Amino acid sequence: MHNLKDLRKNLTTYKKKFKDRNLDFDIDDFNNVDKINREFISAKELLEQEKKFLSKSKDPANFEKSKILTKKIDEISLRQIESQKKIDLILSHLPNIAIDNVPIGKDDKSNKLIKKVGSIKNFSFDVKSHVDLGIKNKGIDFDVSIKLSGARFVVLRDKFAMLERALINFMIDTHINEFEYTEISPPLIVNEDVMFGTGQLPKFQDDQFEIKFDNSEERKFLIPTAEVVLTNLVRKSILDVNILPQRYVASTPCFRKEAGSYGKDTKGMIRQHQFYKVELVSIVEPKNCLIELDRMLNCAEQILKKLDIPYQVMLLSTGDMGFSSEKTFDIEAWVPSENKYREISSCSSCGSFQARRMGTKYKNSNGTDFVGTLNGSGLAVGRLMIALLENNQNEDGSITIPSILKKYMNNLDKI
Repeated sequence: MHNLKDLRKNLTTYKKKFKDRNLDFDIDDFNNVDKINREFISAKELLEQEKKFLSKSKDPANFEKSKILTKKIDEISLRQIESQKKIDLILSHLPNIAIDNVPIGKDDKSNKLIKKVGSIKNFSFDVKSHVDLGIKNKGIDFDVSIKLSGARFVVLRDKFAMLERALINFMIDTHINEFEYTEISPPLIVNEDVMFGTGQLPKFQDDQFEIKFDNSEERKFLIPTAEVVLTNLVRKSILDVNILPQRYVASTPCFRKEAGSYGKDTKGMIRQHQFYKVELVSIVEPKNCLIELDRMLNCAEQILKKLDIPYQVMLLSTGDMGFSSEKTFDIEAWVPSENKYREISSCSSCGSFQARRMGTKYKNSNGTDFVGTLNGSGLAVGRLMIALLENNQNEDGSITIPSILKKYMNNLDKI
């Protein structure tokens, strides 16, 4: 959410920044709605001053005048509330603006390669996809999942289910023990205000799984990512600067309709309606956001380094970043069967954008201000499984377990 006063003062600058985010901001429409709202506020304040003046007089005739003023104030208040809703609706759909060193572009074609890490293996045999490996080892079952839930779901069996759990435990342990994140076990169902706080609502409501409860007007949603709950742990709070930074990690299922991905990645586990993800969230002083972003990126990278999976890091362009982000790095793991890198993590700084939506501030000797928030995948479990299976496959279709994972896999050498 943007500061309304700052937006008014810098409309031309904001329009350009929003255009970089593929949004055509209508200044005239905003000014018209804002003007009407401010006129209602001014009219209400004048009438309230007049009523206050009358209340000081003991003239009985002023009692009736005061009643008339009260009625007028109530009428204007209702109209002002409606105009304020229109202003709030406009503000709620405006994305965060990118910081200066983010590449400007319409889509992922303008993303910037930062680095490549690890050596791509030269297999002496035709590589199998994770789907083929799963079918051969009777570990991935899409036929049953379709019967149970439909497309874009999966059933993992036996050692493949164990591998999923092993990866989660390995990542959680790493982020807690080496990087000092605090583990959280959060709810998987949240209310509308929480989804608004991190920017999922109202703009992206078509991509969310909403839950219908009997006799309840409150809207509830399955979380699309643990970012939503971890970031909102501090909603409507004033934090002491001395407790910052706050760093949280959680492993949760994530639920997404994938409304805008029709026809994309329909085969395999790349794009699912339900998947596990280990999520990292940081709450910091805004001045430390970019330092924390580099730290978070390194935490996510270390998982791939420990598993010896080749990857690359991309700096996303203005047109490819998430709604709430001011700067985003994507980590893409090498997938042999596709002969390309695929996204496995996004690490983003959101500045104070989400904090304004959540009402979260911190206090120091100079007063109070909005905190900075960051989030990142540490990592997406399904996609990490894909990369691990394919990069560690053998000619006979077996999969070698990385040494660092063996203690989480009952000391198995292979699947």
